[in-house]
Amino acid sequence: MSDWIVAATDGSDAATAAVEWAAEEARLWGRGLRIVHVTGPVGLEAPFADVAGFAEVMTKEAEQILAAAADAARRRAPGVEVVSKALGGAVVPTLIAESEAAGEIVLGSRGHGGFAGLLLGSVGLGVAGHADGAVVVVRERPGPAHGEIVVGYDRSPHAEIAMAYAVEQARRRGARVRAVSAWQLPISPAMADYPDLLQSALDAETQSIGQALATWRERSPGVTIESTVQPGHPVSLIAEAAERADLVVVGTRGHGTLRSAVLGSIGHGVLHNVTCPVAVVR
Repeated sequence: MSDWIVAATDGSDAATAAVEWAAEEARLWGRGLRIVHVTGPVGLEAPFADVAGFAEVMTKEAEQILAAAADAARRRAPGVEVVSKALGGAVVPTLIAESEAAGEIVLGSRGHGGFAGLLLGSVGLGVAGHADGAVVVVRERPGPAHGEIVVGYDRSPHAEIAMAYAVEQARRRGARVRAVSAWQLPISPAMADYPDLLQSALDAETQSIGQALATWRERSPGVTIESTVQPGHPVSLIAEAAERADLVVVGTRGHGTLRSAVLGSIGHGVLHNVTCPVAVVR
């Protein structure tokens, strides 16, 4: 795994929150922090390329944004090695390229200009769906610790990768893991007439999840792994558990009807509805 955590900034409050979270993450894992600012293609092509002084203005702005971010990181996590770099190009592909050599890449929920096109932001969604490794999306500045890492768990291969990440985060933080598993009722009015069958199915799912988590407990001595298995939609259950979490972890895809999506409907839903930091692990 890389010795560096990458944080992207555009100078917005959300980006500063991401930088501060990334600085603490770098301290926690004993890594360096690389802060990047992507200027975008504007200024690299006509008509801006021929405007006298335009490139100089953009360069100065980038330097100011990076200097402020580096100062914030050093205040938050003294002793962490911090480097910064201005990059040119389209934002999402540039950050995806950065993720190839990063232990993690950390983004704000949305930022200035083109970053703010959605509730979460097109940049966050684009990077989370395609980057290598873990992408952490941060909405707010770090607050008091709750001592719990929430992970969406449905026993799919993607969920197993998310669980591995959650366990290591919990180990570093001295926290526990809460595996949230949603059991969605069969979509059939007829099933309402057979409550005993529905309860039996839920009991069987709970038992199956319990067996899978027992294996994780054996692999992870010293980490407490708790389980929540309930009927309902995964996004709703994860969002509820996230109110008491320091970090939520989801895989890029899991079981369900939208498995062809790169990020997946659950990942989209969690990123839009959870306010604590969310790690999307590919």
